[in-house]
Amino acid sequence: MDAFYASVEQMDNPELKGKPLAVGGNEMRGVVSAASYEARKFGVRSAMSGIQAKRLCPDLIFVRPRFDRYKEISKKIRKIFHDYTDMVEPLSLDEAYLDVTQNKKGNPSASLIAQEIRKRIFEEVGLTASAGISVNKFVAKIASDYNKPNGQKTINPDDVEAFLEGLDVKKFYGIGKVTTEKMYQLGIYTGADLKSKTFEYLDEHFGKSGRHYYYLVRGISNSQVKPNRTTKSVAAEHTFYTNLTSEIFMEEKLERIAEELSRRLLKHKISGKTITLKIKYSDFTQQTRSKTLPYFISDKGLLFENAKELLYQERMKDSVRLLGISLANLNTEIKKTVVVQLRFEF
Repeated sequence: MDAFYASVEQMDNPELKGKPLAVGGNEMRGVVSAASYEARKFGVRSAMSGIQAKRLCPDLIFVRPRFDRYKEISKKIRKIFHDYTDMVEPLSLDEAYLDVTQNKKGNPSASLIAQEIRKRIFEEVGLTASAGISVNKFVAKIASDYNKPNGQKTINPDDVEAFLEGLDVKKFYGIGKVTTEKMYQLGIYTGADLKSKTFEYLDEHFGKSGRHYYYLVRGISNSQVKPNRTTKSVAAEHTFYTNLTSEIFMEEKLERIAEELSRRLLKHKISGKTITLKIKYSDFTQQTRSKTLPYFISDKGLLFENAKELLYQERMKDSVRLLGISLANLNTEIKKTVVVQLRFEF
């Protein structure tokens, strides 16, 4: 989907259409969850602080996220997907992989299927979507960003290697900022540069990931579309309007976070063994503290008590702007059930 959260807000409130919009955060605190294309022209991006976003775009309008509404729209879109194939692997509320090798419409053209799906989303939901079509998930993912917004890109089998060779390595899905900088320092700027390096060279400089890059740049990726993908962790977090300097005040906030996390875990019958406390300091540095229990938990009291123990594990380095609790090592990995990843912000 194109700027999903922001596009939903603009659809529901016509007064916001055509205006630079940020979902989440505000000009004093918080982090941008999504930005409209009007805001992106100024350099506003998701995960950016509200202060920085406002500095880049003084006319930026902030709106609070409405995750229930986004989930409602997402369900409608996924229903459309399932009219074509049951091989649907959601990545998030606004993105999914579809394997249409065998599809319910009997259409041999993946490009035409993508075009039809995008048309239906626009007509039935009112939002635009973009698509990438290719021989595997990796190439299709890159192609999906190629003609955004409201476009699609097909990379045919014979064109895959040439397409990848011409890309900047930062465009490769899975190569983050730190790895990109390392590649630049090694003189690897494009897919062609990456492809010129031997297996041994990449293994020496990037370890196991180097082997992965060796195959990716040649268009080789055997990851299948997995419709029964399970959630690995569930998290809830809170960004504060005023930095907290005392653990006593943090306890109160942690109890509220534990309560919300527990409510959602119980609703979906999820529990877990590994609890992690996330701490983001006023200078935006981040720290995590974890412990694994010998039993599954989902109860608010147990979540809170274990999070509190992690809170006092060591002294805080600075005042705190965000606290979060996540639960991993879930019983979903045993049950093999399908659940929705949860995120809580307030």
